[in-house]
Amino acid sequence: MAEQKKVAIVTGAGTGVGKAMAKGLAEAGFSVVLAGRRKEPLEEVERELSGVGAETLAVPTDVADPASVARLFAATKQRFGRLDLLVNNAGVNTPPIPLEDLSFAQWKSVVDTNLTGAFLCTQEAFRMMKAQDPRGGRIINNGSVSASAPRPHSAPYTATKHAITGLTKSTSLDGRAYDIACGQIDIGNAATDMTSRMASGVLQADGSVAPEPTIDPRHVADAVVYMAKLPLSANVQTITVMATKMPLVGRG
Repeated sequence: MAEQKKVAIVTGAGTGVGKAMAKGLAEAGFSVVLAGRRKEPLEEVERELSGVGAETLAVPTDVADPASVARLFAATKQRFGRLDLLVNNAGVNTPPIPLEDLSFAQWKSVVDTNLTGAFLCTQEAFRMMKAQDPRGGRIINNGSVSASAPRPHSAPYTATKHAITGLTKSTSLDGRAYDIACGQIDIGNAATDMTSRMASGVLQADGSVAPEPTIDPRHVADAVVYMAKLPLSANVQTITVMATKMPLVGRG
């Protein structure tokens, strides 16, 4: 009898690093549930992954909506029967405008998606992972180097990514009783639509505007695959994958 493939949910899987993560996991032998707000990008990723023989399921999901998250995990259980990996990747940002000019709606949108969404998905993953046989699984949260070194005019994004570190640590601790491991990947300047402005120049802490180097998202995906394939007795608690020459370390 063939061994059942491990099952992963990736949120924000329709574009950017989420798409790269989903592809990397599929190529590594995972069955992948693709979650995201828009149906069309998820279906496009599904078509691409069919080329590597991966079993996939696209579930349009708003991670900020508890009912939508519940449907995502119910669909996963119905299709695959279990969950081995959750990648909390979905995230949004606001335009780089001064903190005092941010609207409450802009603040709330980032908090609801980046933080509350990760919590809701983690909660549903706990419920599945502690009840299944074999018990347990792994959760990987997408943090950011911004949590420890913020950019100007990034209060909502930086605050939520700082909070993700707290959620990761609490999840890692609370998951021990159920054989649930949790780690975090902090990404610096992966080349996606979100970071496309890097090439033409972004605002620096000293008020200047300067271009910044980026990295191919596949390097992020490779790190996620490494974390995901570890036995549950081992865990990467935190890992940083970044462009070597980005102005993060030191006073650049």
